[in-house]
Amino acid sequence: MRQATITRKTSETSIEVTLNLDGTGVYDNRTGVGFFDHMLDQLSRHSLIDMTIRAKGDLHIDDHHTVEDTGIAIGQALVAALGDKKGIRRYGSFLLAMDDSLVRAALDLSARPYLVWNVDFPSEKIGTFDTELVREFFQALSTHGGITLHVDRLHGLNSHHIAEAAFKAVARALREAVEPDPRMAGVLPSTKGAL
Repeated sequence: MRQATITRKTSETSIEVTLNLDGTGVYDNRTGVGFFDHMLDQLSRHSLIDMTIRAKGDLHIDDHHTVEDTGIAIGQALVAALGDKKGIRRYGSFLLAMDDSLVRAALDLSARPYLVWNVDFPSEKIGTFDTELVREFFQALSTHGGITLHVDRLHGLNSHHIAEAAFKAVARALREAVEPDPRMAGVLPSTKGAL
């Protein structure tokens, strides 16, 4: 079973993440940050990864620690659920259109974390949510999930649409990368013998 639960507790946050890579995109995410929950729901639904997240953070300061630490915990859960990575497709990419926005995501579950982020937002806030935290989430996910991740905004006028397109594009790329490849059953998708 490609499932994992990760609990992360610091002086700033307390987070529990449960993932099922072979799910149907069922989600129950509660971080205390409304817009972020909406984005996590998109990540789950469009990756088909079942996701349950409970996070309590120092929101009286701001949303930063909660968003970043949730990204860390999801990345760690993803690594645990993938196990030895034998038989997965490993790579994924998706070009996602959402209204005025067009975002491209490409990733490699390489165990070599690297984020290339070419996403600008026309506003600093989406409601009360700092748009700079979108990058912080994906940086944490990439680092702790061992993901080489490229995200590019090709078009976009509305910050909400750009952020949502980014989460959905990464979700669809992740869906492709974690899927079992029937032609590679039990085989590691690497000539190095390790990922």
